Amino acid sequence: MTRVSEPMADDPYSLLGVAKNATPDDITKAFRKLAKELHPDLNPGNAAAAERFKKVSAAYELLGDTDKRARFDRGEIDASGDPRRGYNPFGQGSPYGARGPRPGPGAGPGAGQGPADDMGFGDVFSDLFGGGARGRSRSQQIRGQDVRYTLEVEFLEAVAGARKRVTLPEGGVLDLVVPEGVDDGQVLRLKGKGRPSVRGGEPGDALVEIKVRQHRDFKRQGDDIVLDLAISLDEAVLGAKIEVATATGRVALNVPKGTSSGTTFRLRGKGVRNMTTGTTGDQLVTVRIVLPATIDDQLAYFMSEWRQKHAYDPRK
Repeated sequence: MTRVSEPMADDPYSLLGVAKNATPDDITKAFRKLAKELHPDLNPGNAAAAERFKKVSAAYELLGDTDKRARFDRGEIDASGDPRRGYNPFGQGSPYGARGPRPGPGAGPGAGQGPADDMGFGDVFSDLFGGGARGRSRSQQIRGQDVRYTLEVEFLEAVAGARKRVTLPEGGVLDLVVPEGVDDGQVLRLKGKGRPSVRGGEPGDALVEIKVRQHRDFKRQGDDIVLDLAISLDEAVLGAKIEVATATGRVALNVPKGTSSGTTFRLRGKGVRNMTTGTTGDQLVTVRIVLPATIDDQLAYFMSEWRQKHAYDPRK
């Protein structure tokens, strides 16, 4: 956050940090530098910077206009652009003499505004925020601040998509659609749901970071969903048809006889839909053999008899 110090008084030259004989380019450069340091969008919550930004903007509005600057230097108007009390522009000591100012060629309503009508704000804020061309109004150049929120969703909501209502810390609500296939850490942008502009421009956006809660059984691996499946000894030896949970419901999985622990089966199209490519991943089911809690005498006798005739070394 930028630290700012307040210049003495509200003299526009002092506020911009330029000399009385500064050229128009010097004044514009000074304002650009200060605007980039002090703009409220770059100093959220910094009241001192916001107040200083207002003052340097007003100073540039005065000194960036050649006519206003000349009138200020002559003492006709004050730093706010208001006429000074007791000043008679047509009386004794007036640079125009008693008859008043003489209009120059092409004078008329609005004459004297000069090329500094937009006061350089367009260029400055274009640099800051990527705004449009010089000559647009300032309200079009300054958009509101973006705001950031975090939203937790369930694993299956992230896979299938969901509609969520978020209650904001300041009391408001945001209705948003969690798209199908959103991943943990992805950020959703809600256009126009951020802070209002300080100068009437477009509001900022709301940036919602998605946090996906862990699931008891499923894990995500890219666009695939990974699941560990426990099977019994007899299912591994004899084979079986087993119901398996997926993100979209239960399906039947054929486990062939003689299946070993660690074998992985692929369920096509039962994974996560990729938000970018539109393709859908698979579900990978890895089986593990779970023995019964108690090995009874019958099972122990059968295995000892079987081992005598069919012993093998699975570690070879």
